[in-house]
Amino acid sequence: MFYKEKSDVSFGQTPIDNIFIDIFMPMANGTFVMVYLLGYRYSLEPYDSENSPGNITISKNLGIPLSDVLSAWEFWEGKGIVKRHSDSSFDDGKYSVEFMDLKRLYLENIKPHSLNSSTGSIGVNDLIQLNENESIRGMFNSVNEIISRELAPNEKQKILQIMERYNMPCDIIKAAYSFAKNKKGIKNVNFVEGIIRNWYDMNISDISALEEYLKERSERMVLYSRVFRSLGFTRQPSQEERKVMDSWMDGLSFDMDIILKACSKSKNTSNPSIAYIDGILKSWHSKGFTSAEDTQKEDAERENQKIISAGKNTQYQKNQNPYKTKFHYKEERSSRYTPEELEKILLENQRKKFK
Repeated sequence: MFYKEKSDVSFGQTPIDNIFIDIFMPMANGTFVMVYLLGYRYSLEPYDSENSPGNITISKNLGIPLSDVLSAWEFWEGKGIVKRHSDSSFDDGKYSVEFMDLKRLYLENIKPHSLNSSTGSIGVNDLIQLNENESIRGMFNSVNEIISRELAPNEKQKILQIMERYNMPCDIIKAAYSFAKNKKGIKNVNFVEGIIRNWYDMNISDISALEEYLKERSERMVLYSRVFRSLGFTRQPSQEERKVMDSWMDGLSFDMDIILKACSKSKNTSNPSIAYIDGILKSWHSKGFTSAEDTQKEDAERENQKIISAGKNTQYQKNQNPYKTKFHYKEERSSRYTPEELEKILLENQRKKFK
């Protein structure tokens, strides 16, 4: 049970339509809701045009980046509950925001599209009414083009139920059909619902969030392919291997170059594996390496150390050589006499020969 304490003191109130709370608020994240509420409050205050708060004011008061404020207005405009007005570009954030009448919006657009109250499903009359809606009709036409045929009435009913169940806009439905057809070659509406359910579980509720997800997914697929090709694998990675490779970017914050540098070390082992590469990358991370250049410095130092060690070993072997040739013995004997003594011995030997 919820109830409110009564008070005789008032510092002003901001009336919010229940339509926003019940229908639109669950669609957005907390930041977008805060931006809407604070902006709506400013819209009710009697500010003149010169002193009216703007997006920068909202950014400062909420302690969030200006980019988040601008993204919020773009999101709410996509839902049709605000309109942005600017004499130039929307990119600089210097524009006005008009809050639409939610009661009129509900009566004209949302109420006619609600589920049949008696059956809990979309009936024939509901479908006829919805087909008169421009955005719904445009969505059905786009799906027809994607699957290269006309949607059956029961498929249209199913699509509208999916939109209602997962609170998804038309753009997401079109994107799901496009993904199913182009990536999997499947046109079945139940398969499309599975895709949308997965997106819903990942908090993807608008086209911008979906585009960001698909971009990241594409980058990861490139990562998996290049790593496996470097290791000489021809199979697809397992789910566990994908998680490990994801951790290299998400947990260790490594880029593609340093990951492929680690893969090049697989020539040092007869049995390369994802676990082997994972060990190399974790070792580099513990040493503070952040790029492939850092690993090259370590390789250069290791090579220099090998050269120094090889030189020391060669000199040691020379000093410790136990084998001596006739030259060594001759050198030892000659080192016992001075040059004058050697000359005297040589002359004495020659004199003896000629006697």
